Amino acid sequence: MTHAVVTGAASGIGRAVAEHFVQAGVQLTLVDVDADRLAAVTDALGARHHVVDLCDTDGPAAAVGDSWRAYGPVDVLVNAAGIYPSLDVIDVTAADWDRVFALNTRAPVLATAELVRLAAAAGRPASVVNISSGAALRARPGGGPYAASKAALEMATRAAALEFGPLGIRVNAVSPGFVAVDSACNPVADAYTTAVSGNPLGRPGTPADIARAVLWIAGPEASWVTGEILRVDGGSSTGAAHLPRLWPPDAHAADRTGTRAADTDTGTTTDIATPAGANGSAAAFPDPLHHTPGTLPDSTKGPTS
Repeated sequence: MTHAVVTGAASGIGRAVAEHFVQAGVQLTLVDVDADRLAAVTDALGARHHVVDLCDTDGPAAAVGDSWRAYGPVDVLVNAAGIYPSLDVIDVTAADWDRVFALNTRAPVLATAELVRLAAAAGRPASVVNISSGAALRARPGGGPYAASKAALEMATRAAALEFGPLGIRVNAVSPGFVAVDSACNPVADAYTTAVSGNPLGRPGTPADIARAVLWIAGPEASWVTGEILRVDGGSSTGAAHLPRLWPPDAHAADRTGTRAADTDTGTTTDIATPAGANGSAAAFPDPLHHTPGTLPDSTKGPTS
């Protein structure tokens, strides 16, 4: 990797990605709409920058094309710019919806298309990394448009990988879970304390966690990886770590009458208390796959469906 374009580089994950690429010796062109903050990051990293509004239809292509023409071929494009407005679905206007999709979905697609045109004409390989979100899998209250835009971005990532793979151009996405960023970028930082209880590692991510994943999947060590959605979320997408157990820890050892099998060391058995069935008999231990929510199966009739 010699020249990378990173959008949304003035803050948050985009800035962390830029910092890690500089440490890896990659020349950078940074893109953002916030001119003052972008200039500060550019000066700190010794990079170049373009101030571009990626919501403009011509903005994404200009960000990539101008960088290529001014500073040489682009090997890597990281689409990190995004917006997460708090909008209930019932309150969303057409303008709200279009604005979210323009930046979160359309801009990465158009920027990728421009890179593909330039790289293909030059006979060069390239790598694209889109920054998605765990919201693409699990919507959150007030985040419907954002979740939809990221789900669309993930499918666009896969489609682009299929189409551009024969040209030697890889397209992947990194999907962060809850990431603790600076308060200027995250007005609801306190909510993360509660939210992280849903991931097995028990902590929020950091921008650096995401940047390291981006650096790997963008680079030569991932040369046979394309169309991948790399979930970097502390394991939160694997399940609901914060929910209580449905059954006691030793429920796996119980038979269908609620009596645990004999202990191999002591030769004794332990009864597990079970509520009475609908007919007054002892209820069978509930089958989690075949019972009506809030009830236990009648042991004389078998599981209910």
